[in-house]
Amino acid sequence: MAMPEKSSCTKLSEDFSHFPQIIELNVGGQVYITRYPTLISIPGSLLWEMFSEKNLCSLIQDNKGRFFIDRDGFLFRYVLDYMRDRQVVLPDHFPEHGRLQREAEYFRLPELVKMLAPKMNKLYSVGNDLCQNDLEELSPSIDTLFNPSSTSIGHTSGPDNPLALTTSAGSDLKKAGFITIGYRGSYTLGRDSQTDAKFRRVARIMVCGKISLAKEVFGDTLNESRDPDRPPERYTSRYYLKFTFLEQAFDRLADAGFHMVACNSTGTCTVTHDQTDDKIWTSYTEYVFYRE
Repeated sequence: MAMPEKSSCTKLSEDFSHFPQIIELNVGGQVYITRYPTLISIPGSLLWEMFSEKNLCSLIQDNKGRFFIDRDGFLFRYVLDYMRDRQVVLPDHFPEHGRLQREAEYFRLPELVKMLAPKMNKLYSVGNDLCQNDLEELSPSIDTLFNPSSTSIGHTSGPDNPLALTTSAGSDLKKAGFITIGYRGSYTLGRDSQTDAKFRRVARIMVCGKISLAKEVFGDTLNESRDPDRPPERYTSRYYLKFTFLEQAFDRLADAGFHMVACNSTGTCTVTHDQTDDKIWTSYTEYVFYRE
């Protein structure tokens, strides 16, 4: 049973015994092109080990012959930048310090981990200060919420109930704002103006709005690949969802306290079928949601 695996490794060693100077990588679906000396420039790193001729069996290729690495494709650019000049320059308000530090640890780059450590400590310090300031600003009499001797807790409701005050204060933490959902679809219109009910599957649901609101509502189902590294208080119109069901998006918005305030749609005839004279229309629809 062990013989096929051994022959597979032997074949791989014969194919890649001499690497070209230019290497194409597929890292989590993102394509990178770099020089072979760059990949082996840090002895002891994972890439140095992977592209060592002594460890060729650890390499796999995608269907286009690029070496595949199953890691975060967007954060890898910072890893590659560090390997090129031993420095890393991050954008302002970079929100992925923790994940980038994890990638640096995975690729066995201890110096990069050290560079990111001060930034992580600073973020934790700023986060703690913000949490303290938020608590102080919730109410001028915040002490009464947590001091049983100063309030009456025998009632289940009313202004003197500390639980009711805490709930009221907590509800104010949700920010107001707009989120716009957009999608493209298509349908067929025949000679008798009878619309075919078989719409094409929605290919992509777009999200437009403030970064922090979009992440709050959609969480891990939000794909940020087309507009990465933007600070939470900025806006984007390039995010899209990982699922393609409008009802699922509407449910998430409703659960977060949003309600629809407007919608619009446009249609354009793009193709006419030669044999049936049926017209294929494409439509673009937007739904605007708001939370007070």
